[in-house]
Amino acid sequence: MANSISETIGRRLASFLTKALQGYQRFDTVSAADVAAVLQPGDIVLVDGNTRISTAVKFLTQSSWSHACLYVGKEGDPSSEALLIEADLKDGVHLVSLDQYANFNLRVCRPVGLKTEDVNRLIAFAKSKLGHQYDLRNVFDLIRYLIQKPAVPNRYRRAMIGFGSGEPTRAICSTLIAESFQEIDYPILPRREGGNGFDGKVPQYYKRHFTHFTPRDFDLSPYFEVVKPTLIEDFDFHCLKWRAGADTAAEGN
Repeated sequence: MANSISETIGRRLASFLTKALQGYQRFDTVSAADVAAVLQPGDIVLVDGNTRISTAVKFLTQSSWSHACLYVGKEGDPSSEALLIEADLKDGVHLVSLDQYANFNLRVCRPVGLKTEDVNRLIAFAKSKLGHQYDLRNVFDLIRYLIQKPAVPNRYRRAMIGFGSGEPTRAICSTLIAESFQEIDYPILPRREGGNGFDGKVPQYYKRHFTHFTPRDFDLSPYFEVVKPTLIEDFDFHCLKWRAGADTAAEGN
C-alpha cells in the first residue's frame, strides 16, 4: 500500500518536474544532423535540458549537463534516424531519436579503444534494460532541492542526492549508462590506489557503484574524448564570414 502511494505521488511529481521552463537559450550552433553525422555506436550524448528536473540536476552537480543518453546506432538503412537509449522520468528506459534534442545544447563524449565486440556488449546490455522504469525515488531527492535551494558548500551538494533505490528494474539516465560501461570494465571515474608510474608498482582500480554517477561525470572523465562536429570536418576559422558591427540581437535591440 505504501509503495503504491509512493508511486502515485512520484508520478505526479514526475509530471510536474518534466514541464519545460521558459527562457531556455541554445548557444550551440551545430544542427542535430551534424551531430548525427559524427556519432559512433557507444558514444554518450549529454543534454542541457530545460525542465524543472534539469534545473535541479544542474544545480546539485554544478554542471551544464542534466541528462545523458547512449547512442546505439541506426536501425535499417543509413538514412534512418539516429537512435539513443535513455532513462526518461515518464517513459522509463526506451529508445528515442536524436532529433528530440535538436533544440538543446549537446555534448558528445566518446570512449576510446573499444573493439567491435565491446561496443556490441555495451549496447546489448543497455538494451536489456528497455522497459525498466525510471527510479522515482530520485524524484523525492530532487524535489526537495528544487523547491528551496540549500545553502551548502559545493563539495557537499553531490552527497545530497540519494541516487535512487538500487532496485534492479529501475534506473536513472546516468546510472543506466554507467552500469552499461562497467559491464565491459570501461573506466569512468574509478578510484585508484597504489602505483604512481615511477615506483614500478601496478596501480589498482576500483569501480564506484554505478548509482553514484551523474551526467557530468562522463564529461569530467579522463577516459572519454569530447567530440565536436565542427572540428572534425577540417575546420578553418579563416573561412568564416563575419558581419560588420556588433550582434545586438541577443541584447534585444
